[in-house]
Amino acid sequence: MAFQPFDLTGRVALITGGNSGIGLGMATGLAQSGAQVCIWGTNPDKNARALDQLSAIGPRVTAQVCDVSDEAAVDAAFAQALADHGRVDGCFANAGIGGRGTGFDDMTKEEWDRIIAVNQSGVFYSFRAAAKHMRERAQQGDAFGRLVGTASLAAISGQARGEHYAATKGGLISMIKALAVEYARYGVTAHTLLPGWIETDMTAGAASNEKFMTNVNKRIPMRRWGQPEDFAAIAIYIMSTASSYHTAETFLIDGGYYAF
Repeated sequence: MAFQPFDLTGRVALITGGNSGIGLGMATGLAQSGAQVCIWGTNPDKNARALDQLSAIGPRVTAQVCDVSDEAAVDAAFAQALADHGRVDGCFANAGIGGRGTGFDDMTKEEWDRIIAVNQSGVFYSFRAAAKHMRERAQQGDAFGRLVGTASLAAISGQARGEHYAATKGGLISMIKALAVEYARYGVTAHTLLPGWIETDMTAGAASNEKFMTNVNKRIPMRRWGQPEDFAAIAIYIMSTASSYHTAETFLIDGGYYAF
């Protein structure tokens, strides 16, 4: 019999920031492997376009407007996801925002708090709701769960004018390692994804600068920027039974940038 752990039929994945970029790349791969998908985003139009794209693949897909920095909104959206799908097997905390390139000693509290609210508190709210659901389900005899956070190479390498962003992404690694230890007994694994230079809406400005692109590509052994679809396979692997004994991993998805 063929090895078939990557058939995700019956599983449900929730992807925050799932209406574009890396989130949509993961959502697409998961849907193609048979998983039901619920995406969250703050832009209704982008949600609708992503919903159309994902619905064409086949499994049940839903989209919700949710600002992950709003604790009450996250709890309400998670409850709606459960009502729509019956369960959540994987929570991909992918929603995030970038800084404004402000020098550290000119950075305002408002700018610091803006990044923390989405990139760190938003992940906390999302994971808290998912972890509680997964724990309660495990205690009822259904032990399975995946908690996956999208961080950044900024978590482990210096980023001038991005100390607030780097702090949130570095903190995400530590949070997820702790979750891996606490929830392993419930069949829940936890991982962090560290993207390098990926072509998304967030990096569109940099990607349109030919000189910048040329300089960055010299540092990437694969000589190209990553694409959202490059995250599909890792999402499928993590959601599958093939990864059941693999937890607390920090996955570099950077074309070899950090190794160079």
